[in-house]
Amino acid sequence: MSATTTLSLKAVIFDAYGTLFDVHSVIAAAEQIFPGRGDALSQLWRQKQIEYTQLRTLADAGGDAAHYRPFWDVTLDALRFSAKKLQLTLGRTAEKRLMDEYACLSAFPDAVPALRLLRDAASGSGSGSKPVSASASRPSPATSSAAGTSGGSRPGLAILSNGNPQMLDVAVKSAGMSGLFDHVLSVDAVRAYKPAPAAYALGTQAFDVDPREIVFVSSNGWDVAGATWFGFTTFWLNRQNAPLEELGVTPHGTGAGMSDLLAFLKTVTFAGRAHVTTSRIRHSPGA
Repeated sequence: MSATTTLSLKAVIFDAYGTLFDVHSVIAAAEQIFPGRGDALSQLWRQKQIEYTQLRTLADAGGDAAHYRPFWDVTLDALRFSAKKLQLTLGRTAEKRLMDEYACLSAFPDAVPALRLLRDAASGSGSGSKPVSASASRPSPATSSAAGTSGGSRPGLAILSNGNPQMLDVAVKSAGMSGLFDHVLSVDAVRAYKPAPAAYALGTQAFDVDPREIVFVSSNGWDVAGATWFGFTTFWLNRQNAPLEELGVTPHGTGAGMSDLLAFLKTVTFAGRAHVTTSRIRHSPGA
């Protein structure tokens, strides 16, 4: 579908799990432990992990975060449930191995090269901003990167993830992504999981820009819907060739891989404010 859009971009924020890190890279280890059941375990594990984050945040709609638990704990709970559901005996050794695998998930092959291209483009502005650790406290404009105000073609880069800071520190380092981001943001700072508005607001606070000036990238349809509702410019990295969620939400751009994202970003970041017509990238009306 062809469309014409006008966008001004200041930063690109990536979801982590399923977008940069392959959550199903645990299948090989799961298959060794449970022959013939590795894929089923991985699929259910991921499903329950997301479900548990959303249930806990829904239960905390009043704002007290009484039901919040760090993503590592939620991930372990989801693994234990999934093993029981599939009638698999999950001993301590197997449990530890699978959780260790989850801590160091493989990056998708196209992730690091694309991030380096974006980082190189960012470095070209000479802003001199330094990457911020995932263990940093709640972001504020005073400590954010200069990406929001430096002008030119410089996009700020960040991760905004349900993962708790320790998980993200390990995942980023093991994937070879150290130094590629201005911010690695964890919802742990607000104790509410995506798609809670408070979680997405961490991105706008970090770069001190309007939501529309941020491209939020996720492979998870529900996450893209939530980010679009929040007001981000969204790109659905549809790695699984999944159908669009029936939520009345259309992302501003859609593609199967990081090369499609880079093409989209050129139309809204590196070319400045320009009208672009394309048959490869889909845009929502009024974007």
